[in-house]
Amino acid sequence: MDTTTTTTDPSAAAAPSRYESQKRRDWNTFGQFLRNQRPPVELHRCTGGHVLDFLRYLDQFGKTKVHLQGCPFYGQPDPPAPCACPLRQAWGSLDALIGRLRAAYEEHGGPPEVNPFAGGEIRVYLREVKEFQAKARGVSFKKKKKTRKMDDQSTSSTTPFS
Repeated sequence: MDTTTTTTDPSAAAAPSRYESQKRRDWNTFGQFLRNQRPPVELHRCTGGHVLDFLRYLDQFGKTKVHLQGCPFYGQPDPPAPCACPLRQAWGSLDALIGRLRAAYEEHGGPPEVNPFAGGEIRVYLREVKEFQAKARGVSFKKKKKTRKMDDQSTSSTTPFS
């Protein structure tokens, strides 16, 4: 009878983090999307165009109301009544998704210099979605300049490490 016990690393037995689980689901979903293309696309042939197609495909499953320019509630952050404008993927959700897919691509052996999730066209698309959704909801994403109080200005001439 063998009396030796084996110890296992507790981190190996622990469930993956929420982030890791979501990243795996996103990666599997993207892989399925590529396999469903006609003809199917192999991962090493994936381009930023395929990523953009994937983001547009996901838009139909969004839950964020985005008012169109002809809507009477366009530009209102809290519209008073329902309207027929479409539900879309929120910009923040798309941005987080791209971050997870970018990491997953490299974890699966993809070279960072050709990562289709890191291309300029993806950044432009995300910026356009962000700006459009901000206008549609009446939210400004402009960076605000920090204003200094008079007290801060008078103390700024003193030694900073006194």
